[in-house]
Amino acid sequence: MSANSTASNNVVTLAVCQMACTADRTANVARAQSLIRKAASGGAQIVLVQELFESLYFPAQKETAPFASARDFEGNRLIADMRALARSLNIVLPVSFFERAGDAYFNTVAMIDADGTVLGRYRKSHIPQGPGYEEKHYFAPGDTGFRVWPTKFGRIGVGICWDQWYPECARAMVLKGAEILLYPSAIGNEPHDPAIDSRDHWRRVMQGHAAANMVPLAAANRVGVEGQLTFYGSSFIAGPQGEILSQAPRHGEAIANATFDLGALRARRAAWGLFRDRRPDLYGELAVSR
Repeated sequence: MSANSTASNNVVTLAVCQMACTADRTANVARAQSLIRKAASGGAQIVLVQELFESLYFPAQKETAPFASARDFEGNRLIADMRALARSLNIVLPVSFFERAGDAYFNTVAMIDADGTVLGRYRKSHIPQGPGYEEKHYFAPGDTGFRVWPTKFGRIGVGICWDQWYPECARAMVLKGAEILLYPSAIGNEPHDPAIDSRDHWRRVMQGHAAANMVPLAAANRVGVEGQLTFYGSSFIAGPQGEILSQAPRHGEAIANATFDLGALRARRAAWGLFRDRRPDLYGELAVSR
């Protein structure tokens, strides 16, 4: 844990960055770093970049070659570069990457505190499988459990893309003390059915998580056309009533930000009684596999 880590009472500013990715890893990382710097220069203290931004979205198809791009958590070049960036900008920086762990592979986020300390990692728990999103071919289900980190700018919980559809994930992180929920994402059209546009559904589900738990929530999605997929951007930040406070467009690179008083929100949650009046003794059905 970082020496600076604390459940902060301070006012904090979140930013989400969205961008198109290419087959050039170096260019992708450089572009992400440029957006992060721009967000920090605008006052952001926590900056979220989209899921798997080092590369094109390789899980669109079942292939063998992408496995060679996975990297260990320890000694990871991307994490080292982002540690230096976080430290230089004094920002909290979750970093999405393709992790190799022995013979297993995970979709992982490393949490970097504002002094450059790596607080730990979270491995994506819910792994989707469908046309254009063949993630079960690449990723094992995460084995870290849901994680919450005390950073310099507040207690942060992170889910990854498909995790964001599950209210149990959001509630578990808040019960573990999360004051802010973050979701790096990669989602767009459904290649098997051009009539499906999940953008508004995607947003409303997460707005519900924010409102039900009375915490800020931010989602960063990619944009651009990659083969059969067109990613719909629309990255956003929701407030504790589920209201969208800041959003990026459906197309094009963008940054969106919003500011919160975490101390005031903590007091509001306590006064509202949502967690006081929970009835865990009645929720056994949630743990039953159907």
